[in-house]
Amino acid sequence: VCIGPPTSKDSYLSMPKIIAAAEITNADAIHPGYGFLSENAEFSEICRDYGIKFIGASPEMIRSMGDKATAKKTMKKAGVPTIPGSEGLLKSVSEANKLAKKVKYPVILKATAGGGGKGMRLVTEESEMQGAWDACRAEADACFGNPELYLEKYIEEPRHVEIQLIGDKFGNVSHYSERDCSIQRRHQKLIEETPSPIVSSKLRKKMGEAAKKGAKAIKYEGAGTVEFLVDKYGEFYFMEMNTRIQVEHPITEEVTDADLIKAQIATAAGQEIDGKDFFPLRHSIECRINAEDPSKDFRPSPGKITNLHIPGGMGIRVDSHVYSGYVIPPNYDSMIAKLIVRAPNREECIIRTKRALQEFNIEGIKTTIPFHLKLLDDPEFNSGKFTTAFMETFD
Repeated sequence: VCIGPPTSKDSYLSMPKIIAAAEITNADAIHPGYGFLSENAEFSEICRDYGIKFIGASPEMIRSMGDKATAKKTMKKAGVPTIPGSEGLLKSVSEANKLAKKVKYPVILKATAGGGGKGMRLVTEESEMQGAWDACRAEADACFGNPELYLEKYIEEPRHVEIQLIGDKFGNVSHYSERDCSIQRRHQKLIEETPSPIVSSKLRKKMGEAAKKGAKAIKYEGAGTVEFLVDKYGEFYFMEMNTRIQVEHPITEEVTDADLIKAQIATAAGQEIDGKDFFPLRHSIECRINAEDPSKDFRPSPGKITNLHIPGGMGIRVDSHVYSGYVIPPNYDSMIAKLIVRAPNREECIIRTKRALQEFNIEGIKTTIPFHLKLLDDPEFNSGKFTTAFMETFD
């Protein structure tokens, strides 16, 4: 169904056009994927008003978790560990200064409506606060139309570890263990793996129970992910909740033998789950293959794919829409494929991923395949002892 021209605002972000497409096809439900309108409370509400099932969170759930300050307050009340900082939104720079002294520097200012690394400033001492405050508010207002800020303690040597959840309308919630998403560039994930090299069985159980507790507190339905920061001492803190399926969900499927999209659709249809938890049976890594040039600061590389060879074999899965002759448009995210690899353990998974990347041939454009091959040869990555700051020194 044609929903408009290539620009997002005239097609995939146009709510009337999506609803019209659903009506002319007599669709019972809409699956929003993991971008565009997948976390839009207004669209979820419109679907409900039109009698179309939105395969995602309710408007109330999206709103309660979409505002980061509200989400933190909700999770704290539910007994989920949260990062020390402001209870709500900051009223002034003097309040920020007072709180920073209490929780001790370094601290980080964050936009309550932020995302994608926008509207954040690290403050290491009091003299930096005013400048960071002004810059952060201006960026937040420009990017999200909301200048409101909150403050958190800056976590030392953090790992980004998230817990996958599925909830039903009967109050049951299952967790599917963790994914480690610490390898990021400008707060955008590049490679993900499960299980996390730093999460023990004891910590996994503890984090899973905390995530479930938070989800039950808001009566969460459908697929969602609770994101935590894990510090160098093994303590974990709630960061945010994504009320949608995520790009990296396939690695969870590969280690648990679950079908998360099927579970998402089943719970949306009103089916009950038993609330049992899933634990990793093997190891899995996902490489995001983007149409970008890593040698030129990951500059986008749209254009025509002149030749394509996709790897295969045991433990290799590729999720993609591209083909030889496909022209990559400049209008959307640069990710053109996901390479998902599974193996009995991390060491074998890295070896298998490298082999698959070496066989993955995409001609006519630049891709992130050379970056991934270099990363998988890095001693620090191979040791598993890296943090979210890894890309700052990786060359």
